[in-house]
Amino acid sequence: MSRRRVIVTRPAREASRWVDDLRAAGLDAVALPLIEIASIADRKPIDEAWQRIAGYGALMFVSAAAATHFLDGARIDAASHCRFWATGPGTVRGLRDAGVPESSIDAPAADAAQFDSEALWSLVRSQVRPGMRVLIVRGGDASGQAAGREWLANEIAGVGGTCDAVAAYRRLAPAIGDEERRLIAEAADGSAIWLFSSSEAISNLRALVPAIEWRAACALTTHERIAQAARTAGFGRVHVSPPSLSSLVASIESFA
Repeated sequence: MSRRRVIVTRPAREASRWVDDLRAAGLDAVALPLIEIASIADRKPIDEAWQRIAGYGALMFVSAAAATHFLDGARIDAASHCRFWATGPGTVRGLRDAGVPESSIDAPAADAAQFDSEALWSLVRSQVRPGMRVLIVRGGDASGQAAGREWLANEIAGVGGTCDAVAAYRRLAPAIGDEERRLIAEAADGSAIWLFSSSEAISNLRALVPAIEWRAACALTTHERIAQAARTAGFGRVHVSPPSLSSLVASIESFA
């Protein structure tokens, strides 16, 4: 087994699960959340989206946090006519935990090579008919404004559908203390493997410790877009892995 420490940078809730899984696989993993999930201060847009729920044919959730915050306290049966689209296993888990029936969820298989909008679209494209409305539930910036890729919305529009978007939570840069700064500094020399599943985590890391150079550091990413962000940040060695646990473990072991 790899003797390098693996630093998991996902938001705290997801990071904890990934750390547990990696430790169960025999790896030395620690959580260093580089994205903070916070509630939306003004839930009016969410409430208004629920008032329009009868007009949507599908609800697309970009993350488990989107599912948790949008469905919190909601009556799932009000959306029983909808398909619930998810990009990966974590989001599927969030939907299940909120009470969404398995039969209503569309998502890439747990062992899929990629968990993203492209993989999801290949599964759900046939559902979209001209005039169908889809609600994309995503994260927002610090002010609560919905933010994210428009790729899926463009694809839906291309086949005659329409999209709305609502921010169900905010994504913030975390506050870090001396202990986290020591961990970051110690892990910049290549002795650890940074595990990134978001380009935003890399941006936040650079903003938190702008003086650190990453030429000696190793990054394992779950998508080529994230890998490019790591290279741009200066990480000297960057690998890309499918996001399944077995693939991540094998990729971690492949770092010489």
